[in-house]
Amino acid sequence: MADFQYEIVEEMGLLGTSSKGWTKELNRISWNGGAPKYDIRDWSPDHEKMGKGVTLTEEEFEKLKELINK
Repeated sequence: MADFQYEIVEEMGLLGTSSKGWTKELNRISWNGGAPKYDIRDWSPDHEKMGKGVTLTEEEFEKLKELINK
C-alpha cells in the first residue's frame, strides 16, 4: 500500500461513536497536501487509524446538502 499524508484541517462534527470507541466524523481533510475536502469516516480515538470513508469536493458537499434538505 502506498504511503499517504493527511491533515485534519477542520473538525466539523461527530456523527456517532462505536462500542469500541471509534468515532464517525465529518471533517475537512487535506490529502497529500491537496486542497481540503469534506470527509466522512471512522477514526480511532487518537486519529492514528481510520476506516474507509467518503470524500467530497465542495460542489459535491453542496449537492449533498441540497438532497438532504429536500
